[in-house]
Amino acid sequence: TDNSNGFLTQNFPNPFNPTTDFRFTVREAGHVQLSVYNMLGQEVARLVDGMQQPGEYSAGWNAGGMPSGVYLYRLMTGSTVETKRLMLLK
Repeated sequence: TDNSNGFLTQNFPNPFNPTTDFRFTVREAGHVQLSVYNMLGQEVARLVDGMQQPGEYSAGWNAGGMPSGVYLYRLMTGSTVETKRLMLLK
């Protein structure tokens, strides 16, 4: 049984330039945060930060001002933290 509060899918498209979409599912109401980090662990974008009801959501990111490379994106919902990687190719 999966007890997680949320589920994060791989961004699409990936690799991307300069925009990509993230889809995630929230299983129970609560605070949700979706952020993008560089490989140094610095947050470069916060796409979602607030209370969400259960359901499916999507968020877009325009990385036009960012350098090419590998980034991480992290979904935090309640006690669940899920991280995936994405690649920006210019």
